[in-house]
Amino acid sequence: MKHKLSFLQILVLLIGAVLGSLIAKMAAGASGLSWLAFGQSFGLSTTTLDLGIFTLTFGFTMSITVATILGLIIAIIICKYFK
Repeated sequence: MKHKLSFLQILVLLIGAVLGSLIAKMAAGASGLSWLAFGQSFGLSTTTLDLGIFTLTFGFTMSITVATILGLIIAIIICKYFK
């Protein structure tokens, strides 16, 4: 059985990831919660293509932290109610 994600489910997942990243940035300075900010960044560094008339810049970086993963897990649990 194939299950397609609805727009609302994708929105809830995105909000969970963003809130998790926000919590990670706020917890980075706190001594007891700094473990939430532990993570890794990866991706493609920016590359610029200058064509004379216009300039294109490409790049993609993703930062995964413990708080982001927890935010996604909570969002997945919430998405189960939007079947």
